[in-house]
Amino acid sequence: MTATESCYHCGQPVPGGAEFSVNIARQSRAMCCRGCQAVAQAIVDNGLGEYYFNRTALPGQGHEILPDELKKLALYDHPDIQRSFVIDSGVNQREAVLILEGITCAACVWLNERHLKQLPGVNSVQVNYANHRARIAWDSREISLSRILQEIQLLGYNAHPYSALQADALRQSRRKKDLQRLAIAGIGAAQTMMLSVGLYAGNWDGIAPTTVVLLRWFGLLLTLPVVTFSAMPFYRAAWSGIKSRHLNMDVPVALAIITAFIGSVWVTLFGGAHVYYDSIGMFTLFLLGTRLLEAGARGRSIESAENLLKLQPTMAIRLRAGLQEYVPVLDLLRGDSILAKPGETIAADGTVAEGMSTVDEALLTGEPRPVLKKPGDSVIAGSINLEGPLTLTVTGVGENTVLAGIVRMVDKAQAEKPHIATLADRTAAWFTLALLVFTAVVGLAWLFIDRTQVLDIVLAVLVVTCPCALSLAVPAALAAAGSHLIKRGILVTRGHALETLARVNHVVFDKTGTLTQGKPAVTDVIVLADLTAAQCDVLAACLEQASEHPLAAAFKGRVSGSDLPAVQAARNHPGQGVSGVVEGQTYSLGNQDFSPASRILAENYSTRYPSATLVWLCDATRALAVFVLEDPLRDDARQTIATLRARGIAISILSGDNETTVRHVGAALGVSNLHWQQKPQDKLAALQVIQRNGAIVAMVGDGINDAPVLAAAQVSFAMAAGTNVANQSSDIVLLSNRLGDVPQALETGRDTLGVMRQNLFWAVAYNVIALPFAALGYISPWLAALGMSISSMVVVLNALRLR
Repeated sequence: MTATESCYHCGQPVPGGAEFSVNIARQSRAMCCRGCQAVAQAIVDNGLGEYYFNRTALPGQGHEILPDELKKLALYDHPDIQRSFVIDSGVNQREAVLILEGITCAACVWLNERHLKQLPGVNSVQVNYANHRARIAWDSREISLSRILQEIQLLGYNAHPYSALQADALRQSRRKKDLQRLAIAGIGAAQTMMLSVGLYAGNWDGIAPTTVVLLRWFGLLLTLPVVTFSAMPFYRAAWSGIKSRHLNMDVPVALAIITAFIGSVWVTLFGGAHVYYDSIGMFTLFLLGTRLLEAGARGRSIESAENLLKLQPTMAIRLRAGLQEYVPVLDLLRGDSILAKPGETIAADGTVAEGMSTVDEALLTGEPRPVLKKPGDSVIAGSINLEGPLTLTVTGVGENTVLAGIVRMVDKAQAEKPHIATLADRTAAWFTLALLVFTAVVGLAWLFIDRTQVLDIVLAVLVVTCPCALSLAVPAALAAAGSHLIKRGILVTRGHALETLARVNHVVFDKTGTLTQGKPAVTDVIVLADLTAAQCDVLAACLEQASEHPLAAAFKGRVSGSDLPAVQAARNHPGQGVSGVVEGQTYSLGNQDFSPASRILAENYSTRYPSATLVWLCDATRALAVFVLEDPLRDDARQTIATLRARGIAISILSGDNETTVRHVGAALGVSNLHWQQKPQDKLAALQVIQRNGAIVAMVGDGINDAPVLAAAQVSFAMAAGTNVANQSSDIVLLSNRLGDVPQALETGRDTLGVMRQNLFWAVAYNVIALPFAALGYISPWLAALGMSISSMVVVLNALRLR
């Protein structure tokens, strides 16, 4: 073994006399150290040897992990450390998002996923090549997070917890690199084009041969950085596609650049008619510019969600024993009390313990109006306290906040491709193969027609029909639509949702908490004695102040607690109501059977308010007042139903409530297809009947009993105020809790599908029209580059109309 030999795993020089080696593909391969030997042996033993033949770049070195490094990794197993980035997804089930450093190609993604999935206790691994983000789920009884990190490090990669700020830094770093490539290509293209003007003019007016040679050499020097630096991403992607036997759109791009450069160098060295340095620069410049524009559009939906995480402050004011102390947000625990001063950003999810103020949640919900928060209301990390101080009880920090959950759902949606996107990818792959075959045929034909034009025409065909626009047609539209929706407070959590929305012709609504507000409220007070309505409100709130019944909040919210007189002998009567002594007088508040005084009048009022709950306030001898409680419709329910009906969409209501109440809501909204007293299995059966009749159904719900039917619908909406189970079962979450966003989402879905079809039509039509002209020699290579880039830009700009 010589000192100049390279390690087969990491490419480092192998020290003289070293004896480290591994049998890979039945050949002994030299290793530089015991760490690389262990990594390579683990890869081979797990049947992952194909990694060495598919990778396009070398990983980091695999030196043995030192004890100090193991101690550092072990810190990630500490509950206090994990609190900031690990979520509990079930009993002993953990999930975390990590950033992987050292990912250079698709083979790196394949290696990490395959290796980690084989570890006992690892439930799932998903590595996103675009952002180098890995989502890993594991059973904490079988494997620790430090062991997972250690295995990643043994493979030659580094992993650390995902942070929105770190992700943004990586994104900015990649964008900076892209801009550098674009700048080099721009400078090279501009200078070589100036030289080409001299060469073209010389062909008309005459030019000295020595000057031609000199200009060509200058063109070579100016094009060299473009070919070796700016165009490098095309080579890597093309090589990866060839290795994986998937011809992507970078294969003809790389072939065109390499062929043009080699041909130009040959002419520069040995003489000939044409050089193509200007075409190489223009082609690379246009393509890099188009992809930078597309990457910006694609990244907006992710950045829109990640930017929310950046709003969370790093410090919070914690209250302990009456004292205030500034602590890092990550040190907060569930149940801690924190203070949010006016004008400050709220540091963690929580509930209001003391105080009353308005809070700006516009960046989360899209609702521009501040929301009033009072004791018992929930607040979200990242929202802004506008008026008074609030004392909050912490309910979620780090990965357990609402904002972190939104980012996880967006990330999951980005990983899923709708059917039309998959179809476009397959079409682009076959189109690329057909293009390469056609180019070869055209080249052979021109060998017999005019040998001097072969290279010109082959380059023009490769460039003008590059399937960039075809591959960008769907992703650009999806990215633009996703960014538009999340700004309105509509969070798409499944990749297929936008495509399915365009075909919806039937919308099914749950009633309670969806069409209605889900909170009973006093809609009318009928006074039956010599009291005012305000006095009746005070008496009712006084009797209910110690009650935990859901209806109690409707009474207590109508009167300030400081105005309530003391109550003695307060008693709760399950199934009937409450009673007590107020200022020496005995009162009761309950249903019609609770007090003899209310039974006499109950029948008349029950007929007048068939869908309402009637609560009677009585003293020892008479009925004093009747409170009419109803679950009011959402403010935008009528307008939403009217908008959907105007678009020819059928409406149904599935509810677990009684017939009278459901019929009342249906009549108020103009909906006749009603189903009442529906259990979860009944709702599912009713939905399946609608689907069997040929309907494409969108289900809108909020409760845990809606989870099965949400999952069964072709596309589903969940109100953000609903349960976590409903949100996890749905395809779209309405963060704003506005029903009016349902028709808005349907319209955006239709617009998105329309833009996708327009983009695909344009991409195919452009290639079909341009191909004959290029094959017949009517389009020069630089003009082909311009046409290809314009085609791609049209696709991206058309997608950006989705706003």
